[in-house]
Amino acid sequence: MLEPKNNNELPAIPGKRYFTIGEVSELCGVKPHVLRYWEQEFPQLKPVKRRGNRRYYQRQDVIVIRQIRSLLYDQGFTIGGARNQLTGDEARSDASQSQQVIRQVRLELEEMLRILRR
Repeated sequence: MLEPKNNNELPAIPGKRYFTIGEVSELCGVKPHVLRYWEQEFPQLKPVKRRGNRRYYQRQDVIVIRQIRSLLYDQGFTIGGARNQLTGDEARSDASQSQQVIRQVRLELEEMLRILRR
């Protein structure tokens, strides 16, 4: 598992539509039980539930989870403070999410460029 300060070392988000809780756990560096707890605490997290109550997260959910992880582990917010940070200023939250998407796309493009140069 990744150390809390290593949010920048998280793996790139693959270009899939849905992710299982195990995949999201690996992508975000948190355990599945933490993700289930965060679903109760953060109204922004609403994974699709299908047969057998299995959770399927979308790309936007993964980005929100990484943002929550950063607020809690890197910036030292409490659960309540992180919740307020996410819901309090929607415009700033959208800008932060956009920056994360841009960073993610850039990382994926750099990886593709490295592969093509081989």
